[in-house]
Amino acid sequence: MDKSWMHADRRSKAYELGVEAFLKFSIENLLTTTHIHCPCVKCGNVRLFGVGIIRDHLYFNGVDQSYKNWTFHGEPWQATTNASRNVEEDDEHSRYSFVSEEIEMDDNDLGDVGSDPYEFANVIGDGDQPLYPGCSKYTKLSALVKLYNLKAKHGMSDVCFIELLILQGELLPEGNTIPSSMYEVKKTLCALGLSYEKIYACPNDCILYRKEYEPSTHCHTCGISRWKEGKDSILKEGVPAKVVWYFPPIPRFKRMFQSRKTTKSLTWHADRKEIEGQMSDPADSPSWKLINDKWPKFGNEPRNVRLALSSDGFNPHSSLSTRYSCWPVILVTYNLPPWLCMKRKFMMLTLLISGPKQPGNDIDVYLEPLIDDLKSLWDRIQGAYDAHIGEYFTLRVALLWTINDFPAYGNLTGCIVKGYKACPICSDDTPSHMLKNGHKICYIRHRKWLPIYHPYRRQRAAFNGKPEYDMPPKPLTGEEVLQMVECINY
Repeated sequence: MDKSWMHADRRSKAYELGVEAFLKFSIENLLTTTHIHCPCVKCGNVRLFGVGIIRDHLYFNGVDQSYKNWTFHGEPWQATTNASRNVEEDDEHSRYSFVSEEIEMDDNDLGDVGSDPYEFANVIGDGDQPLYPGCSKYTKLSALVKLYNLKAKHGMSDVCFIELLILQGELLPEGNTIPSSMYEVKKTLCALGLSYEKIYACPNDCILYRKEYEPSTHCHTCGISRWKEGKDSILKEGVPAKVVWYFPPIPRFKRMFQSRKTTKSLTWHADRKEIEGQMSDPADSPSWKLINDKWPKFGNEPRNVRLALSSDGFNPHSSLSTRYSCWPVILVTYNLPPWLCMKRKFMMLTLLISGPKQPGNDIDVYLEPLIDDLKSLWDRIQGAYDAHIGEYFTLRVALLWTINDFPAYGNLTGCIVKGYKACPICSDDTPSHMLKNGHKICYIRHRKWLPIYHPYRRQRAAFNGKPEYDMPPKPLTGEEVLQMVECINY
């Protein structure tokens, strides 16, 4: 499509025809006339307006001339790179290490840029451009990462950030490469591969609008609309009532193995010395050894990843009176050494579930995309590149266990964690007792887990007035749990 009108005089006929052609192109591709990104100089594709308002903005403010690829209006994205392919991997890691340092992430957070291990160096060609002629300390990319980290740290709005960029461009010498629009900033930072998906959800936590439900406008379970209802009780079409943020883990696992240093750390457990009779690492746990024995092909490849899943709710506003709940879902990589696996930069955020109320037992609805990816990772993912050895291999991933508090354990597993049968191990044999005056349930008779000849078993006055001679219950096996729940109709 002809884009020469963007550089024409706003009073000319060519500009007028170009604006109309642009609006027609946007309506045909986006299939909406009320929620379109405004590409004027002030809005910078950040705000959504109707066709009439956008037409006025383009005449009054002018079009952002750096918006050359109309990705917000239906045009496919095209990567434009200028970095050389002949970049050594070690040099690559050092040149772009500021990215990890500034936004506290490692190579595993940088996303997927394809199967070519050298493609990352090509995509972030802006790392070669000096901030201004003669500048040796900062490049365009390093300056943008620092500025964007400042924006995120202090909750700066997009409009304020754009004005800061414009001011920076005026303060720096002529010929500087600081962008003046949010679109150009995002296009540059998207080269890092920090991709995410916004998945619309039912406000009542019934379904996610994905796969067969993606084109639906109403929930198939409760019948409520997927769009937000305004104060005037009018649905705002195009504005979702609830959104879950999903960060796909597969490209990030691939990225982990494209750094020599990280790849070597991911096989640390295979080279360490075991201490007989002692558990010094998760690799000594029964769960780890059970996977090695049951699936020897998985265990024989030290690069296959073992994970733990952790989730809990918190109030991000640091106020107990605010009705808001945020549930992050994090994956922890246990292949890494103990001094690295619990570092924040290696803890992989995969889901961010937010809303006025916690998801509760319906959290499994939000875990659907993550479970699908974990199944694909268990089956195998082709095309992972080992930068330490210099070869492609087939990656597989296993989830060992979950880490959470007791209430979240009930949400993630579907077990009852309160009431008369609150113990998932004891189940129907939970030793519960209702206090006569307090009207609360307490759980006694824990002495059954002590050794049979322990003196506490025979004491009466210090406990419930009775000796304890029962044996502890045996935990249910996976097959027994499956038999109990396979007849349940959801």
